[in-house]
Amino acid sequence: MNVATTPEQIDLWRQSRSESRNERLADLMRRMHICEEKSSGIDRVVRAAEVYQLPAPDFRAGHRRTVVTIYGPKPFEDMDRNDRVRACYQHCALKWVMSEQMTNQSLRERFRLGEQKAAIASQVIAATIEARLIKPDESVGGSRKFARYLPFWA
Repeated sequence: MNVATTPEQIDLWRQSRSESRNERLADLMRRMHICEEKSSGIDRVVRAAEVYQLPAPDFRAGHRRTVVTIYGPKPFEDMDRNDRVRACYQHCALKWVMSEQMTNQSLRERFRLGEQKAAIASQVIAATIEARLIKPDESVGGSRKFARYLPFWA
């Protein structure tokens, strides 16, 4: 995952003003409400991927641009470890932005996994913690039953 991964990179990414290659066209598109400049696009893309049960988009930060790869439908069973970890991290970040918390249940709902697959969701959470993309919410104590998770930068 080549997304901004340090708190400093994320802060810079959030605060940076988007630059268009064709500013006149971008201005016209903003006035027509086709695009915007207030950085809500990433949240919208991640939310749409969840609503339509798509694999998590892949964000790659480059020099003066961000490249986003959006994937077509893929069942959970066909997702590899990176797909699952990326989806878990983005789900956690989206929940945080929406003033909600990620839980095992919310991740199962994101992946459309039944309650009998709670152990699989726990494995994905553990892999995402191991990748240092999320962390347990220490305000709820050490209970695994009531565990909540936060993005690493929260």
